[in-house]
Amino acid sequence: MRATLLAGVSAAVFGLAVSTASAEAPDAAFNRISTFNVVANLPAGADPAKSTAAEIITFTEDGRTLIYSDSPGKRIGFIDITDPAMPKPAGVVALDGEPTTTVVIGSKAYVGVNTSESKANPSGHLAVVDIASRKVEDKIDLGGQPDSVTKSPDGSYLAIAIENERDEEVNDGAIPQSPPGNLTYFEVKNGRVVDESKKVVDLTGLAAVAPEDPEPEYVDINARNEVVVTLQENNHVVVVDLPTGKVTSHFSAGTVDLDKIDTKKDKVIDLSGSLKAVPREPDTVQWLDEDRFVIANEGDWKGGSRGFSIFDKTGKLLFESGAAPEHLAVRLGHYPDKRNKKGIEMEGAEVATFAGERLIFVASERGSLVFVYRDKGGAEAPEFLQVLPGGVGPEGLIAIPARDLFVTASETDLREDGGIGSVVTVYQRQPGAKPAYPTILSADGADGLPIWWSALSGFAADPKTPGKLYAVTDSAYAQARILTVDATALPAKIVAATVLTKGGEPAKDLDLEGIAVRPEGGFWVVSEGNPEKKEKPTLNLLLRVDADGTVAEEIALPEALAGQATRFGFEGVAVAGSGADETVWIAVQREWKDDPKGFVKLLAYKPAVKSWSYVRYPLDTVAKGWVGLSELTPYKDGFIAIERDNQIGVDAKIKKLTFVSLKGVTPAPLGSEAQPPVLSKSKVKDLLPLLQAPKGYVLDKVESFAIDAAGNAFIVTDNDGVDGSSGETQFIPLGKLD
Repeated sequence: MRATLLAGVSAAVFGLAVSTASAEAPDAAFNRISTFNVVANLPAGADPAKSTAAEIITFTEDGRTLIYSDSPGKRIGFIDITDPAMPKPAGVVALDGEPTTTVVIGSKAYVGVNTSESKANPSGHLAVVDIASRKVEDKIDLGGQPDSVTKSPDGSYLAIAIENERDEEVNDGAIPQSPPGNLTYFEVKNGRVVDESKKVVDLTGLAAVAPEDPEPEYVDINARNEVVVTLQENNHVVVVDLPTGKVTSHFSAGTVDLDKIDTKKDKVIDLSGSLKAVPREPDTVQWLDEDRFVIANEGDWKGGSRGFSIFDKTGKLLFESGAAPEHLAVRLGHYPDKRNKKGIEMEGAEVATFAGERLIFVASERGSLVFVYRDKGGAEAPEFLQVLPGGVGPEGLIAIPARDLFVTASETDLREDGGIGSVVTVYQRQPGAKPAYPTILSADGADGLPIWWSALSGFAADPKTPGKLYAVTDSAYAQARILTVDATALPAKIVAATVLTKGGEPAKDLDLEGIAVRPEGGFWVVSEGNPEKKEKPTLNLLLRVDADGTVAEEIALPEALAGQATRFGFEGVAVAGSGADETVWIAVQREWKDDPKGFVKLLAYKPAVKSWSYVRYPLDTVAKGWVGLSELTPYKDGFIAIERDNQIGVDAKIKKLTFVSLKGVTPAPLGSEAQPPVLSKSKVKDLLPLLQAPKGYVLDKVESFAIDAAGNAFIVTDNDGVDGSSGETQFIPLGKLD
């Protein structure tokens, strides 16, 4: 079962959609209105440093309380969304195992709980939780490890995928591995699961892949009380009639031929690759109506076709997205090159009707995006509407149409590495609104494919053309590149990319963190060095670059000063004067070995005489983390700098623009006995309110700032190349500063 033709069609449709969706006012758009940090809902006595998760999410029948599974904490959590713009912690319920999925029937929450002592000896139960009292009232043995739990639309059945998942440490994770999984379901009467009605449907002998070891992943029930079950590792789909317990159809999920994708883990996004006959290995499945369903093709063993598909229940393929969602992720700077073995990995899905329109929500686990489409019915391709930014690794998706809400749960907790913890994000459907995200995207390159980008780390403005900016990307990628940005577009648009070259080949081992336009043409860029890197230390470099990207000159620091450097090096560059008076100023991010605590260097280099001098900049202090500089931009008789801490979310305290005047300031020559002057700074703008305004969490790295030829200012955040990051980039126009 191949889908090359459909994939090509969908790529064309989706590629057009992303270019035009923001320009044309939609009937309505979903926009993020709040973000809830799971760590804010810990029970008394819990260690806040321990990992948390919000994996799968649901809601109470009044739509005012969310319930999420926190597997590491062995609990479910409650969030009060009476006011969805201000979610509040509403307590937790401890469980005797790891929760997988929760469904609500009336006043009870039914939680699949995994109590397995090992993969070879799986066990679990269905915990019955009274929502009002937050008490576990009953435990129903399931005889295996539960995964997905769902209820029928009419409330008469509750079905559970008993996965009995494989052990990835055994035989490289290959199946079969006993014991096999199954479908277990119960009747529901008077709003209560009937314990003794338990039925088990044997799913062995169906799939062509390891038929003796079905591994059910996800279940959903339609209005006819037919349950569709995905067998992910088996690459199979099964439909069961619940009233009779009989399998009515089953079929392979098939394979996809993928073209124009990135297949190499080489820190370059190259969309010239292809893969043949990739098994879909579906994860989440959702009925679209009584005859069709959509599957998210994550892949967890050998497959993962990077997209989603629509089938009817006889096994007929109606639509295949192919690589189109992946191209969107590239266009939006969300493509996870470091983890691209299976691309963006579509995992979560949800289907719901808003204002009479059936919508499909599909989540990319690795790209941390949710794609929203309008179902067109039958075999017609769904219409792309917008993308939504989530936390890191959105997996649980739930729609609450009665309140015009959509919610994601992101299970990844990166606090141990200084990142954000697991979050729950709330979006609201707003009639007449335009999508607030993305704020920046790329146009097509000469090859007709999206210009790839991410990890924006420095800005400069074209001195003549208003709205024309230049950006550099950092060491998240093997290629150092200069991007041209049209800031007059909405969203801002990356319209060109220039690779830095040496000897006709892409320049290597560069970590570009700042860019300035040379008065004579071309650019000055700075590469941050890391002398503390064990395997291959790198130098802080000032590079003179021609307009075509050729590195014309590499300028290293004098040896005595280079020996004082730490891993926090060059972070911004700006030019003052021209000709013989031209001075290139470089901001150093943090204190070096010879700096007093709380003071960093601004280095001054005069190309005409190749001399170095410096001044010092006083940093603010914070109780948590560190503070440093991230940008330098000419302004009046001095510079505007970005001064920021390294904190994220609610811990972020300092993200601001400051002004330092150079009037009357004489830098101290390097190597002289003269003490360098300490600059006096003044706050130009607090950036925290701007970073809070998108209603996500405060992104830690606001790294770029520029003022264009018309006097309009812009900032942008660095998403670290989607490595330990949600991939979200916020490009924010500030207007005129005066």
